[in-house]
Amino acid sequence: MEQKIKISTEYITIGQLLKEAGVIDTGGQAKWFLSEHDVFLNGEQEQRRGKKLYIGDRLEIANGDVFIISEE
Repeated sequence: MEQKIKISTEYITIGQLLKEAGVIDTGGQAKWFLSEHDVFLNGEQEQRRGKKLYIGDRLEIANGDVFIISEE
């Protein structure tokens, strides 16, 4: 399922996005989630919770969730 995440700042981190999207409950779970699940940023595997996502980036989780970063 593709979902747009609107940001009003220059970027959002993967950990913040996962929490905002409801994939994880707390920011502390981000490191665990990324180590247990395949996550792809613009088609390349990514495991850094602090990786910055900018407008136009596409984050895909192996379970089928897709997040597109867009302007507010």
